[in-house]
Amino acid sequence: MTADYPAPKRVYLLRHGHVETGGQRRYIGCTDLPLSPRGLDQAQRLAGGLARSGAGRIVSSHLTRAMQTAQIIAAPLGLAVQIEPSLSEIDLGAWEGREMAQVRRADPEAYRRRGENPAGFRPPGGESFQDLAHRVVPAFERILAGSVNVSIIVAHAGVNRVLLCHLLSIPLNRLFLLGQDYAAVNLIEHRGQNLVVRTVNGSCPALDAPPGPGTDPDGSGAPRWT
Repeated sequence: MTADYPAPKRVYLLRHGHVETGGQRRYIGCTDLPLSPRGLDQAQRLAGGLARSGAGRIVSSHLTRAMQTAQIIAAPLGLAVQIEPSLSEIDLGAWEGREMAQVRRADPEAYRRRGENPAGFRPPGGESFQDLAHRVVPAFERILAGSVNVSIIVAHAGVNRVLLCHLLSIPLNRLFLLGQDYAAVNLIEHRGQNLVVRTVNGSCPALDAPPGPGTDPDGSGAPRWT
């Protein structure tokens, strides 16, 4: 006789769509930037890919780029976006908005120390990734503990990397080994005491692609991610 296991809880942990940073590599943490036209298109594609996800809740950082992404995804699902300020991106203090090359020239010692110890290093007036973990992990656990079976979280590269390090038992000093592209999809499943990270840094499949073999292997109707 085959045991009848309940369906797992699913969390789609997303990064917001593309933002414009002036063509230079910059420290963009809690700086509040809107989505670019490319980012708006990425959010629309995520909305199409998640329209059959069965999500009953969508939670977002309060920063504009995340809220815009979440609102676009929420519309076809008929959901209101819940704002969770704890999911805001890391605060980089005095480094916010500055070009990385500029910081490296102005303070090479601080630049080196952050490269060696991103978990513990705080820019002046800012947070370390350990500080970030202390606020985002409890927020994620509250969402996971809720009664909704399928949740969508729209957050940021640093936030997502910290959460994935926590879930995968990866040391925080290695968080930059985890890719988090714009509009990245990370899929987490939770059944009983078992938690499985199914997808890391996935991308939205072609929205007009017809269903094919293997598209829905578990019969849940949930989208699959590459």
